[in-house]
Amino acid sequence: MKKVGILYHPMREVACVLAQQLEEFLGSKGFPVWSCSAWEDETARIQVNGTDLIVTIGGDGTILRAAQIAICGLTPIIGINLGRLGFMTELSVDESKKKLVALLAGEGWFDERSLLDVELFLSGEEVEPSRRFCALNDIVMARGAVARVINVEASINGEPLTTYKADGVIVATATGCTGYSLSAGGPILNPRAKEFLLLPILPHLSSAYTMVLLPTDEVTLRVSTIAPATLSVDGHINLPLSNGAVVRVKHSANTLRFLRIHPETSFYSTLEQKLKGKQ
Repeated sequence: MKKVGILYHPMREVACVLAQQLEEFLGSKGFPVWSCSAWEDETARIQVNGTDLIVTIGGDGTILRAAQIAICGLTPIIGINLGRLGFMTELSVDESKKKLVALLAGEGWFDERSLLDVELFLSGEEVEPSRRFCALNDIVMARGAVARVINVEASINGEPLTTYKADGVIVATATGCTGYSLSAGGPILNPRAKEFLLLPILPHLSSAYTMVLLPTDEVTLRVSTIAPATLSVDGHINLPLSNGAVVRVKHSANTLRFLRIHPETSFYSTLEQKLKGKQ
């Protein structure tokens, strides 16, 4: 590995300081390094080509932002944890310099995760999508500022499933199943599973169960609402939805790779500690 990109949480002073320290440290070891705020996605995308590793400094939210950039260049990510849970991060601040040198020398292993391809049709006519996205964690179609439920017609593989009358609907990957989906009553999947989840948020007199979908399945969601609704992709891409908007979600042919250096342990053996915020 040669070229390293550093994406840091701009509102955490410790993240900004550590980013500068790592840039200087890795530069002194002969590695070309660039760094910028994880919020400056366009700036990062310009630099990501030819980058061998993206180092994130923050928490899982910083990784979700970095994922949108890493996907463009098929670049692996390793996270330095400043957050609380750190389901996706790998390194502590104290070990970051030593472990990064080892990783850049060729140590470590890859942890591959599934993504979702998301297409948005604002007009409601499924001819040409208005926007396309990739999601590492989840997509959420939900009510906006007005506290009123929305109706979401859900179909799977073109076959009608149900109409949710709820605060919203979540489609989550196995990586994202311990996030918003879990808070909404969804199950926990092994993060390397290819299956994904479909579940409502606070349904009112409508289907309340979670669907575990095959990677070959495709979900279509059509919103019916008087007040504006919202589409959220990985919690930081947020777009208004008008009545009749359609979102189509399927398993992506792309994947995201995390670079790990700690010995591979069972996901299940550390799950309880991580859910309680313990490392």
